[in-house]
Amino acid sequence: MKNRTSKNSAPKQLTEHNVSENNGQQPSESGERIQKVLARGGVGSRREIERWIAEGRLKLNGHLVTLGDRLKLGDHLQLNDRVLNWQKFSEQPTQVLIYHKATGEVVTRNDPEGRPTVFSRLPKLPTGRWINVGRLDINTSGLLLFTNNGELANRLMHPSSEVEREYAVRILGDVADATLEKLKHGVELEDGKAKFDEISFSGGEGANKWYYVIVREGRNRLVRRLWESQQVVVSRLMRVRYGPVVLPDGLKAQACYEMNDKELDLLFEFAGLTRTKPDVQEFKKMPKKHPIKIKRN
Repeated sequence: MKNRTSKNSAPKQLTEHNVSENNGQQPSESGERIQKVLARGGVGSRREIERWIAEGRLKLNGHLVTLGDRLKLGDHLQLNDRVLNWQKFSEQPTQVLIYHKATGEVVTRNDPEGRPTVFSRLPKLPTGRWINVGRLDINTSGLLLFTNNGELANRLMHPSSEVEREYAVRILGDVADATLEKLKHGVELEDGKAKFDEISFSGGEGANKWYYVIVREGRNRLVRRLWESQQVVVSRLMRVRYGPVVLPDGLKAQACYEMNDKELDLLFEFAGLTRTKPDVQEFKKMPKKHPIKIKRN
C-alpha cells in the first residue's frame, strides 16, 4: 500500500473565517483579543478560553475578563489566580508535527483506562502545549497533526474550511458498484446525511480489498460509519492525508516529524494565514529524516 493524493481534486482553499490579522505578532497598541493570543500560544483552544472567560477564571489587571477584552503590552493577566506570562505565549514560533498514530492509541492527554496516549509520544514544549488538529479513534491509524499555534489549528479544523481528509481502507469482501455509487451520492446516518467525495479502488488479494476515500468533514468515526451503513466490514483504516499534508513515506508508527520553515510557509499559505517569524531564540529542532509532501492548490 502506498500513500497517494487525489488526482481529480485539490484541497479546497480555506475561507477567511476567524483569522487573526496579526497572526504570530505582538498585539498592537489597540490590543488583541485575549482568546486569540492565548490560543495562538497553545494555552488552549479559543472555545476553551472563551469558556474560561464565561466561568470567571481569567482576570485582566485585577478585573474579570469579558469576551471583548484585549491585551496590550504591560497588561497583567491571570488564569485561576495564577499569573500568565502571555507575552511569551505570543512570541513563540509556530511548530507543527506530523505524527503517525498507531492502532490502540487514544487522542487524549490523560486516559482514565490507562491506554497509551498520543501526547505521551510528543516532544515537550518549553511554553504552551501541543494542540491536535482533529482526532482519530482508537482503531484508526495514520496521520495526525499537532501544533502550538491555536489560530492555525482552528483554521484547519473549522467546519467551514471543508479540508479534505483522505483514508486508506481495507475492506473484507467485494463491494458492488451500486453500493459505491450510493456512498458517493450520500446516505442517511444517525447524525445526518453524509457521503464520500471520492472513492477509488486500489487493489488487493483474496478477501481483502483496498480503497482510498476522501471526506471533507470531521464527524466522529465518519468513514467507518459510512461503510458500515452498507453492511461492509472495515478491517483496517488509516488516514494518509489531511488537507495538503501527506503522511511521509517511511515514517514509522508512533514517530513524528517536525515541519521545516518552507513547509510551514506552504501550510500557512494553504490556511490563508500570514506567517511571521518572531525575533526569539529558536527552539531545538527534531532531526529531520523523512521528506514531507505538501500538496498545493
